[in-house]
Amino acid sequence: MASSSCLSWLISFFSLLSLLSSVSSLADSKSTTLTISLTQFNKKPSADPWQKLTHLASASLIRARHLKNPQGSVLSKTPLFPHSYGGYSISLSFGTPPQTVPFVMDTGSDLVWFPCTHRYTCRNCSFANQNPSSIPTFIPKLSSSAKIVGCENPKCSWLHNSDVQSRCSGCEPNSRNCSQICPPYIITYGSGSTGGILLSETLDFPEKKVPNFIVGCSVFSTRQPSGIAGFGRGPSSIPSQLLIKKFSYCLLSHRFDDTRENSLLVLNDNSGSGNNKTGGVTYTPFVKNPVTGRPAFSVYYYIGLRKITVGGKKVKIPYNYLSLGSDGNGGTIIDSGSTFTFMEKRVFDLVAQEFENQVKSYKRALNMESVTGLRPCFDISETKDVSLPELVFYFKGGAKMALPVANYYSLFGNTGVVCMTLVTEDLVRPEISGGPTIILGNYQQQNFYVEYDLENERFGFRQQSCGK
Repeated sequence: MASSSCLSWLISFFSLLSLLSSVSSLADSKSTTLTISLTQFNKKPSADPWQKLTHLASASLIRARHLKNPQGSVLSKTPLFPHSYGGYSISLSFGTPPQTVPFVMDTGSDLVWFPCTHRYTCRNCSFANQNPSSIPTFIPKLSSSAKIVGCENPKCSWLHNSDVQSRCSGCEPNSRNCSQICPPYIITYGSGSTGGILLSETLDFPEKKVPNFIVGCSVFSTRQPSGIAGFGRGPSSIPSQLLIKKFSYCLLSHRFDDTRENSLLVLNDNSGSGNNKTGGVTYTPFVKNPVTGRPAFSVYYYIGLRKITVGGKKVKIPYNYLSLGSDGNGGTIIDSGSTFTFMEKRVFDLVAQEFENQVKSYKRALNMESVTGLRPCFDISETKDVSLPELVFYFKGGAKMALPVANYYSLFGNTGVVCMTLVTEDLVRPEISGGPTIILGNYQQQNFYVEYDLENERFGFRQQSCGK
């Protein structure tokens, strides 16, 4: 590790000590419906559309590297906002009295954490046009319901090894007076990292309060200017802690990035819904990863992608390229935290080649391909009515997702060039080994109603306008 990296982690460690000092005093059924707005984080739009496109492509690849190799009645309806950095955000309230902070909605992770205390620092967060003093933070001392999670609390093992309780120093077996806290966490995401301690807090919805919710109190982060709301399958995620039976969202088009336009994230905790299907929605079953020894992969939502067509022609992808292997690698996951869909190179090359074979009316924009890392790109500046082949994903059970062209080809500004918004590893970096073969990002989910039916273990979708 470089000396500058060591210094950075030492600073982070002492920041954690400051956090422990500042919050040490905290150590001491009716089904309802809630709806949450889904929004995008504020970021000053780039004057250069290709700079934005390149950033989103790079961020999608970094996210993919991490995901592939990581070390009834409605409970809530919450506004969901889109952002130019590529993610979607919701606002949640914690504490007594409640404090409201924004979170990135992320189906590819499970911990819920917020920037915490006045000492919170975020390094390399200039891309979000924010500095530490402007980042909304949660202040534990202002909440009467905040408590530090103890080392012997079973929920401590959600972030640490299951044997963490046996390593609680100074604690007698079965002691009720142990004051040792749950060890601090450091979590690495594709785009950055964060560190802090676990709190037990009250999650405050307008129609319902949820006490003893486990949430991360982060005192430092790298490239993570806002908290993350984990919606994955892990025990610390929102669906797991709230015993959600189903959640759904409709992702507003990214052309509304950084505006006050929003769609909704809906949490449903009604256990009496049975096998009822939502009107107009087609379903495909979730696929279980056969390997249980890789906890990170158990957080993901796998679905069975069976084939891909371009312009009605089946792309000749070998079955074993798409299937989930017995070693836990391969397969397709849904990830709201990724922007552009990632495909391993062996799959991407076949899809891209089919587009290149079928699109003969426009010249390749090779200069833009070299700038953005995306391909294929086409120059459509001389064309009024643009026609590109349709991209369709076919899933197990007959579900078919036919994407609008705007979901897989983008034109930025007045450049007259469109590029396919799927990404893969470039020639400079080695191909990512292991993990999911395909990561279906939020750009391809725009203007689709998407449903995670956890009770019936299935993923559903239908195309629709997500505007109000």
